[in-house]
Amino acid sequence: MSVINRDDQQHVLVLSGLWNIAMAQPDDPEFISLGIFDCMVSLLEKGTSDRSWLLRDQNIYIPYYAAHVIGSYTMNKVEFAEKAVLAGVIPPLMELLRGKISWVEQRVAVRALGHLASYERTFEAVAAYEEELVRLTMNLASTCLDQVYTKFVGVKDDNKRSKYHCDLLTRGVGGLEMENRKAEEWASQLQCWSLYLLNCFACKERSLNLICNQGFLVDLCGMWGGLVNHSSPAGVGLIRILCYSKYGRQNISESKQVLENLCHLSRSSDDWQYMGIDCLLLLLKDIDTRYKVIEIVTMFLIDLVELKSLGDRSNLGETITKTLLLDYKQSKFRIKNSHVLKALQQTWELKVERRKREKTMSVEKIEEKRVLVNLIKQQANHVFWLGDVEEAIKMYNEALDTCPLKLRKERMVLYSNRAQCYLLLRDPDAAIRDSTRALCLSNPTNSHGKSLWRRSQAYDMKGLAKESLMDCIMFINSVTTTTTNKRVKIPYYAARMISKQMEATWLFVNAQSKFTRSDDDYEISSNEDDHQLECDEMMRQMMMVMMEKKSIASGLSTIIEEPLIVKGKNWREMERARRRNKTAFNVMAQSME
Repeated sequence: MSVINRDDQQHVLVLSGLWNIAMAQPDDPEFISLGIFDCMVSLLEKGTSDRSWLLRDQNIYIPYYAAHVIGSYTMNKVEFAEKAVLAGVIPPLMELLRGKISWVEQRVAVRALGHLASYERTFEAVAAYEEELVRLTMNLASTCLDQVYTKFVGVKDDNKRSKYHCDLLTRGVGGLEMENRKAEEWASQLQCWSLYLLNCFACKERSLNLICNQGFLVDLCGMWGGLVNHSSPAGVGLIRILCYSKYGRQNISESKQVLENLCHLSRSSDDWQYMGIDCLLLLLKDIDTRYKVIEIVTMFLIDLVELKSLGDRSNLGETITKTLLLDYKQSKFRIKNSHVLKALQQTWELKVERRKREKTMSVEKIEEKRVLVNLIKQQANHVFWLGDVEEAIKMYNEALDTCPLKLRKERMVLYSNRAQCYLLLRDPDAAIRDSTRALCLSNPTNSHGKSLWRRSQAYDMKGLAKESLMDCIMFINSVTTTTTNKRVKIPYYAARMISKQMEATWLFVNAQSKFTRSDDDYEISSNEDDHQLECDEMMRQMMMVMMEKKSIASGLSTIIEEPLIVKGKNWREMERARRRNKTAFNVMAQSME
């Protein structure tokens, strides 16, 4: 590899070609047999140790390409990963991870290290740097968005942005808007790939004393992949891994903020809803953490007891019920909160006592009750139209008490209509409870459009932008999948909510609030023209494409290569918008079923 020592301007062109080949054919052994890892190690060592060489000609691009090539060839085959370790790739990758050059190189370094740590046969080689690596990666996951914003996205002056960063991000295609969009995508990947690397240690219950730092656990709650990386479970994926260990459960049970975040996730239409439920059930099943968390999580999980299935999980509501009512009689003496005791009692009555009573109910009797429930519902709707919302709630209560548990569709409508009443009374918590129960009864789960919209509004009232956004996405998905018209029309009120919540959940929103004060080099407000144009473009893309049917993955996401040129991104975006107060009542009344 003596050629590496020459100051050859063709190096970057050769590496760019190797980068393309590695991306397209990561399992091809040809270059592995020719010693490509040795070559990449030499280039990385040169780039991290010789600053003058790095800044000469186009050498600044070389460490990025070299680390990327290593990551691509170690992505699928453990044999390649073993050869990479033997070639000595880990020390120079650690140099990049330490921030020797920039965040761009940190991104490809953490990607490659994540691949190496994911194999049993190469894990120990990575673990030789365990404490330092875990600390660096935790810090990177927590601070990378701030770093990318302050050093790139927030820089308004094109001339003050790193040229080689711009070139790597866009491949020379597109201007400022494309640079910002790709930087957002890369920042999200940097964070999610950092979490993936930490997962490799957490799965083996390694370094849990470091990972379970209370401050970092709180940080994990805000890591969700953003609109540009919806395929990764991000923070909740790592939290679930921690919940599989005794030590992890103990630490998570001591953080009220983490518990509340999991509770909100469990009552959302997020792809990772099932992960939030899994975490809460694991905490409840552990006798050492059960009574630390039960008074918080019960008030959320009781709304999910009628779930039938969620993804590949069947009878999930039954599992939740059994976990909540575990040692029910004894728990009454250990729980001090009267609201929690009442909630558990109502769950017992609904899922045990009432089920027993209705088990022998004849088909004729069920039909009689169906007719009666329909009459009560019509009366409640009429009273609602007349403006007596509180009386309508009482009548919906009566209908729910009368309606047999087997009549799931009828119960769904009653809960949803009662949720609308609570919205008018400005009681978002009650509206969320009822709309969640309606969505559990819908078939398939989380598919009832009106309930999704009502819960989205309620979450908006509580300032829970992400949860509101997810429900709005699903609401618009229900609109687009039920219409037969090829030209899908997004309701105006939903489009307004989308715009609002996309601003609130922008990946860099927290970084922007920290670093946009008086420095002229940075954007001052989220309402500035450039950022607004970017959001408008995202909105146009979303309106033009059908929402992808959401799929629920069963495990951790893999580290996926980004496409060379991104033409049609699926932005996991869309939100719901509350109607203006002066017209809200009439519009809402018309929506009653």
